[in-house]
Amino acid sequence: MTTATSTSTSAVRRRHPRPRPRSRPTLDWRLRFGALSLVWGFSFLLIKVGTGGYAPFQVTLGRLVFGTVVLAAAMAVRRERLPRGTRTWAHLAVAAFLLNALPFSLFAYAELTIPSTLAGVCNATSPLWGMALSLVALSEDRPTRVRVAGLGLGFLGVLTVLGAWQGFQGLDAAGTAMALLASLSYPVGWIYVRRTLAGSNHSNLSLTGAQLLLATLQLAVVTPLFTSVPGHFPLVPLLATAALGALGTGLAVLVQYGVVAEVGPTTAQMVTYFIPVVATAAGVAVLGESLSWSTPVGAAIVLAGAALTQIRPKAGQQPDRRHRP
Repeated sequence: MTTATSTSTSAVRRRHPRPRPRSRPTLDWRLRFGALSLVWGFSFLLIKVGTGGYAPFQVTLGRLVFGTVVLAAAMAVRRERLPRGTRTWAHLAVAAFLLNALPFSLFAYAELTIPSTLAGVCNATSPLWGMALSLVALSEDRPTRVRVAGLGLGFLGVLTVLGAWQGFQGLDAAGTAMALLASLSYPVGWIYVRRTLAGSNHSNLSLTGAQLLLATLQLAVVTPLFTSVPGHFPLVPLLATAALGALGTGLAVLVQYGVVAEVGPTTAQMVTYFIPVVATAAGVAVLGESLSWSTPVGAAIVLAGAALTQIRPKAGQQPDRRHRP
């Protein structure tokens, strides 16, 4: 949940004539990386399908329930326990709101009025928001010309996607604003976690399981206040919500942990740049959403800018060990 667990490289050498062979993962990390890109990219399509039969809060609640069940099962298999301490749970409640309950709900509401392709592109602005906020909130993140240029380039890409030169014609302002606010919520949550839970002695799985549980409870309280019990349960939207939670919120987190542990957070976080590509392809091919030239061109500019914001000076470089559930 907070920092990627790493083993020390300064272990004492053992007196074995030959090193023991390490057990390799059953699936190459590149395949898992690709699967993660597909699952998170298709999440925006699944949100669109889910909100076609259920209210946005209901889709979000279902997503969190199925995701929590997957992580609970993983914790049971690995014999992990929930974290202890009132202070830890209080910080996790804030993280659950910023990283799960709020952005998931905003994306669900946004896709009532904007296409899933646009929601996927808006999600790609998270690294841009994160870089801008970290320069203010995190003392270890220093601005460089390259990173500032990447920030400017990225937001130029956002304006291209939104068709700023046309006066944003045909664009639902409220839905787009909610999608961008959802993308902003992620880095706010990351910074909060780094300030409050970094260095915790609890495992990532334990912390994330507790976080999703708290987010589920938050939505369980809010959802009945704004929605009523469905009179019927459409099957396809229900299956989409189940897949969104079990795969996109539960299983994807477990896959991400494995990729981070094997190749490091810098390589693993590059999945962010593939998500809008998959989301756009899925929205056009499966849902038949229209696509103007400004969306792929603007998305490419956004991703280029986001990539530049991740470049840090080599001297004294500290790895960015953020987690995105």
